[in-house]
Amino acid sequence: MLKILQLIFLFFLFLFVAFCTAWGSLALWFKLPWPDLVKWCVIGAFSGIGLATLVAFFKSVRWRWLIVFTLPMVAIVGWWNTLVPPAQGDFPPEVARQFTGKIEGDTLTLQNVRAFEWKTTEDYTEKWVTRTYNLSQIVSVDMFLSFWSGPNIGHFMLSFGFEDGQYLALSNEVRRLKGGSFSPLADFFKANPIIMIASEETDVVGLRSNIRGERVQIFRIKSDQAQQRAFVEAYVTAANKLAKKPVWFNSVFQNCSSSDVTLARLVGADLPLDWRLVVNGYMPEYLYERGAMNSTVSLENLFLLGNITKHANNSGLTNAYSAAIREGVPTP
Repeated sequence: MLKILQLIFLFFLFLFVAFCTAWGSLALWFKLPWPDLVKWCVIGAFSGIGLATLVAFFKSVRWRWLIVFTLPMVAIVGWWNTLVPPAQGDFPPEVARQFTGKIEGDTLTLQNVRAFEWKTTEDYTEKWVTRTYNLSQIVSVDMFLSFWSGPNIGHFMLSFGFEDGQYLALSNEVRRLKGGSFSPLADFFKANPIIMIASEETDVVGLRSNIRGERVQIFRIKSDQAQQRAFVEAYVTAANKLAKKPVWFNSVFQNCSSSDVTLARLVGADLPLDWRLVVNGYMPEYLYERGAMNSTVSLENLFLLGNITKHANNSGLTNAYSAAIREGVPTP
């Protein structure tokens, strides 16, 4: 029995060393600020030690090699924890400003709300505004998913409606430098910070539906005003903290949807762990099963009726946009 337990332990230790070797090599590649040739030499040395340690698992010298492997691994982890996301940089205009907010009683005042006027992705009027909302007059919350690369993963956004007709759209985005490219793998390795955007719907949603031509879905979410207010307040608190201390974007743990799921749980939402919270193209199915949408309409029809493309293009990015994209969409 003891022999079996020892073999199981060694098996999982083997897997752990293999994972650390792969992770450490990628971390060095993506974040070492040195010429490629120097990086390749460092990675080659580290991965060589890792591979030698894995081979040593089948020999009597395994524990010696584990000690040898542990030394550079500890050094890499220590260096990794010193990496701090930039607060300033040559960012594109649309992610140049992190919004902040102030709550006094029922009054929410937001600075740096994005209200760009888009004609094309290259032709737009940059506009940042201050907006005031009455938190006692929140009447709705809607989820948007914008699909830009297949049906499995989309960009996740929330929008809160108020009695006076205003909508506050919230979007967590990658804050890439100008010229930066999309790389889910690189975003596992502290490639870019995250930014929290507060915006007019004609900007952050309309950019995707009308300018980029992405398929954008709206789903009207069932929740009471207390839950909606608590989430908005938590989001503003998180944004204020982010403005003071930037945080790295991560493709799984700190992305457009996982950050909001974490906040929702903090304010009491019952959202058990589920793979569909990560592969967010399936999040509507998850929420539908949990009764967070209109259950008198099939999920298939909610997708059909919630495709805003036609109404968005008919209205254009005008004051009629928010009402138009909700036309015919079932309320919860």
